Amino acid sequence: MAAELLALGDRLAVPSVVCLWIAVLLRAPGALRSPQQRGLWLAVATAAAAMTLNLPAVVAYAMRDQTYAHTVGLVRNLIGVLSAGAVLYFVAATTRGRTLQLAAWMGTVAWLTVLVVLDTAAPRHGTHTMPPHGDPVPSLAYWLFLITAHTLANTTCVFLCWRYSRRTESRGLAAGLLLFGLGTALAGLFWLAYLLKALFGSTWAMPALPLMMNLHGMLRAAAILVPTAFALRRAGADIATAWRLWPLWHDLVRAVPHVALTKPRAGRLLELLWPPVPRNLLVYRKVIETRDAILILGEYVGPGIPERARSHIGLSGIPEQRRAAAELACVLKEARAAKLAGPAGQQPGQAAAWELPAVVQSAGEGGGLEDEARFLVDVARAYASPATIAFAPPTHHDTGK
Repeated sequence: MAAELLALGDRLAVPSVVCLWIAVLLRAPGALRSPQQRGLWLAVATAAAAMTLNLPAVVAYAMRDQTYAHTVGLVRNLIGVLSAGAVLYFVAATTRGRTLQLAAWMGTVAWLTVLVVLDTAAPRHGTHTMPPHGDPVPSLAYWLFLITAHTLANTTCVFLCWRYSRRTESRGLAAGLLLFGLGTALAGLFWLAYLLKALFGSTWAMPALPLMMNLHGMLRAAAILVPTAFALRRAGADIATAWRLWPLWHDLVRAVPHVALTKPRAGRLLELLWPPVPRNLLVYRKVIETRDAILILGEYVGPGIPERARSHIGLSGIPEQRRAAAELACVLKEARAAKLAGPAGQQPGQAAAWELPAVVQSAGEGGGLEDEARFLVDVARAYASPATIAFAPPTHHDTGK
C-alpha cells in the first residue's frame, strides 16, 4: 500500500504543477487588478514555483552538483515560506483584516531572514532534506522553523476559509474559499508528517506525502479558477438565452426596426460569434429590444385578440404555467402581422385595451432581468410552436371591418 501511494503521488507531480501554472497564467490579468484576489494568486504562484523545484526531474538535475543541489533546496524552501505568507495575506485581504495583512508580511520577512541565517550557520551541506534515517539537513532548527511557518499559516488559513465560506453570500467566493481551505488542509497534513519525523523519527506517513502535496496543488489551482468557471458558466447561459431568443427577437425587430440599437447580423450563428454589442451585453440588449418591440406592437392588438388567444391556448392542452407565454406569442403574431400590413391593417390608436403579462410589466418598472429573460425564452419557444402557428386571425366580420 505504501509503495502504491508513493507511485500515485509521483504520477500526479507533473499534472499538478501543470494545472497550477495554467491556473496562474489564466488568472494573472484579473488577479493583478484586484487587491482581494492578488494574495490568492500570489499564494498559488509561489506554491507552483516551489513545487516545480521539487519535481523529480528538477531534483535529479540539481543533484548532479552539490552547489546546485543546495541552491535549489534553499530557494524551494524560501519560496514555500513566501507562499505561506501569501496565504495569510490572502485570508487577511478576504476578511479585510489590515492588522493581519501587516503581520503576514512582517512575519514572512522575519521567517525568511531566520531561515537564511540558520542555513548559513549550518555545516557545509548539499540539498535540504529530511532523510528516512539520520539527522535533517541542514539542521533540526532549520526544519523546525520551516515547519512552524507552514503550520501557522495553514492552520490560520483553514480556520478562516471555513469560517468565512459559511458567512459569505457569494457562491463563487464560498466555493473558492472551501477549495483553497481543503488544499491548505492537505498541505498542513504534509507538514505535520514532517514534524512527526523531525521530533519523533516517525516515518509511517511519508509515502503519502507526495500524494498530499500534489492534491493540494490541484485544489489550489481549482480555487483560483472558480471565478473563471463562473464566468464561463454565465457566458454559456447568456449564449443559450441569446440563441433561444433570436427567432422571436428577429421577427419583432423586423416589424419594429427602430428598437434595435445596432443593425442585426445576417444570421443567428453570426450574431453569437460576432455580436454587434459587447458580449456581456448581448442578452441584455436582446431582452430590452424584445420588450420595447412588444410595447410598440401592443398598439396594434386588435379588439378581441387577447381573448381569442386565451381561448385558443386553453383548448390546446398547454400546461398552466406556460399559458401566459403562449398567449403572448399568439397576440404578438397577430400584432406583428397588423403592423406589417401597413395602412390596410390595424392602426395605432385603434387597439383594444391590452394588459401586458406581469413579468414584462415588472421588468419595465425596474424588475428582474433574469425573470424577464426566462419568460421571453418561453415566449420564443411558444412563438414557433404548432399552437401559435395554428392561431387564426379574426375575420373582417369579427372586427367590424
